[in-house]
Amino acid sequence: MNPQEPSPPAQVCARHADRPTGLSCTRCGRPACPECLRPASVGQHCVDCLRTDQRSTPQVRTVSGSVAARSSVPFVTYTLIALNIIVYAVTAAQSRSLMDNQRGSALFVDWVMYPPAVAGGELFRVVGSGFLHYGLIHLLLNMFALYIVGRDIELVLGRARYLAVYLISLLGGSAAVMLLAQNSLTAGASGAVYGLFGAITVILIRLRQSPNNMLILIAINVFISFSLPGISLWGHLGGLAAGTLATLGIMFLPGWVRARTPERARLVGVVALVALTVVAAAVIVLASSSLR
Repeated sequence: MNPQEPSPPAQVCARHADRPTGLSCTRCGRPACPECLRPASVGQHCVDCLRTDQRSTPQVRTVSGSVAARSSVPFVTYTLIALNIIVYAVTAAQSRSLMDNQRGSALFVDWVMYPPAVAGGELFRVVGSGFLHYGLIHLLLNMFALYIVGRDIELVLGRARYLAVYLISLLGGSAAVMLLAQNSLTAGASGAVYGLFGAITVILIRLRQSPNNMLILIAINVFISFSLPGISLWGHLGGLAAGTLATLGIMFLPGWVRARTPERARLVGVVALVALTVVAAAVIVLASSSLR
């Protein structure tokens, strides 16, 4: 009788030394336990091979050059809406009124855009006023517009650049008020929303789609701003100009200056956004000096 041949030593998972396994990655050949394997078109690949593939695969980018988000949920838009609602809730609670929330609200008084106060050093009003609203209807109209246009813009521009365009639009509206409506009390996200109107118009042109509907909407809103008293015309126009220019800087300027690589194109867009921010800040500083 022949002596029994010794059995070969059991394989263990390459990532878990305490787990014997009879499986292996069909790509690299290393033994792997079921937890470390993923189904593939041919056989099964280990998680290390999958990570290598992900690093070597070019990232999917949108027409603006931003990395396409893995999730289509517009987190920045929802966050901006939530912030506006929270600030409104605070002013309504302080004033004990949903419709006249500006009366008796210390937050509203402290944040409302009033150029002489900004010239006196209260620079936080430049941004803070963009999160205030005169009553519930004002809030609902702006948040509805932000929800409708913001979701698509966020997906095209990417979250960081979308937020930058929003804030630059807000800043542009405040700069226009500082320069051209120095005795007014201005509040609302309308300047930023108008900037998004300009942004989505630029995006439609870049995508070679008809911008006519947006142009008509902008014309109607500008006409209303001219016609009705109590509406911040210059805040709206300043926001519209800033948002339009910011998006042009992202979508078209890299092509105009012949940025040949994605990295240079992104750099050109960033430079454009920074330049617009500096210009708006300079206008605010110059207007402030004239009020002192």
